[in-house]
Amino acid sequence: MPPLSVWPTGQRDPLAQLRDTGCVPGTETDTDRIPPAVAAHAIATYTRPGDLVLDPDCGTGTVLVEALRAGRHALGLTSRTRWWTLARANVTAAKTAGAWRDGSVLDARPKVLATVRAAGLIGRIGLVLTTLRTAPDRANGPDRDPVESALADLATTLLYCEPLLRSGGHVAIVARPLRHPDGTLVDLTTPLIAAGTSAGLAPVEQCIALTARLRGSRLVTRASLAERRAAARARAAGTPTALSAHHEVLVFQLAHDAELAAAAAAGIPWSTEDEVIRPPVNGVTYPGWGRAA
Repeated sequence: MPPLSVWPTGQRDPLAQLRDTGCVPGTETDTDRIPPAVAAHAIATYTRPGDLVLDPDCGTGTVLVEALRAGRHALGLTSRTRWWTLARANVTAAKTAGAWRDGSVLDARPKVLATVRAAGLIGRIGLVLTTLRTAPDRANGPDRDPVESALADLATTLLYCEPLLRSGGHVAIVARPLRHPDGTLVDLTTPLIAAGTSAGLAPVEQCIALTARLRGSRLVTRASLAERRAAARARAAGTPTALSAHHEVLVFQLAHDAELAAAAAAGIPWSTEDEVIRPPVNGVTYPGWGRAA
């Protein structure tokens, strides 16, 4: 498992975060959206000014807004007309408020990333920041489990995203806690790591992005009324259920980048480009350099 970190991203409630960032009314209807504070923390941590941030399933565009506010280029894709309209409105509002002006929303399914690759984005993305979308209205058929379908769609999207990353770039996947009908939590970590690994990515960090407020040493949850009622019913039935207080964030890098970082941390010497071009007389080869190049 990758190292664990905690992000203090729940100090403001979700609606206040949307107001603070100038998002248009209707943004809150995207229940799978990445909270602005979580998006802002990820962008500040894993990118630098001028980087390109991609959300291949952007919903109402909270990631794009935070990228523009941080001085990054932003590109989002969505297959839902309603989300496209709201995302465009949010990007326009951010630009009007003085944010970085290079932001776009494409009305396209994530699989159209195959076309985006042909548009010259290979090796240019600094951060892919997206969420696991499990909304029940996805076009998956009536007999298909929405979580399994969402995981399969995300795995396909990651395959298209991997060639777009620049060296040193990251992929961050945000997932809100989900529960089985019996109240137990769904294990999302294992399939998400498997999806990233299958796409040629290596997990480098596992993060807990708080949605609850820190008050001294206590957490003050911001659960919805529906979540509180469900917890009350579970408690009455004899199966106490904790209110959700965080989103999980899994961070990946290109496999060769993670390999080089691990070697550097362990003090393992790696070859230089000159050594690869002119190998030592003993015939030693350096496959790691070839993968990194």
